[in-house]
Amino acid sequence: MGAHVVDWRFEGERGAELADREGPMLATNAVELLGLVAASYDFGGAALELSLLICDDAVIRPLNAQWRGKDAATDVLSFPLDEGPVLGDVAISIETAATRTDGDAWRLEDELLFLLLHGVLHLLGHDHHEASERAAMEAEEQRLWTALGRTGTLRDPQRT
Repeated sequence: MGAHVVDWRFEGERGAELADREGPMLATNAVELLGLVAASYDFGGAALELSLLICDDAVIRPLNAQWRGKDAATDVLSFPLDEGPVLGDVAISIETAATRTDGDAWRLEDELLFLLLHGVLHLLGHDHHEASERAAMEAEEQRLWTALGRTGTLRDPQRT
């Protein structure tokens, strides 16, 4: 199997400095995440590919309006490609993510990784509309969070 590929970029007017600081680490985490996904899901040993857009609210808002019918900024959107090892695109608003930090208790790095996990799980077919789907998706988020070396309970009742 070849190396997993993550192509990331920033678009927007707000958050470029944050993206320059956080983007490379998030891309590194994404490659590690793809390794975990490849080991857990059946991709026939192929190297996985992911496109990651880090953007501001002004960029993600029209995407959310077009694809989900919601004319508001959101935190993360996923666009599956269903083309074998090419998982699809994940768009994350760094501007929205930055509003969810809590000092050292929950850093921007943590929120971005959580949103990446969430987005990739949507690419893999997970959803959270029904209670049973939500429970399964949250369990998989936690499993991957821990497998990436993170500690603690991801879905703290105080945060959700």
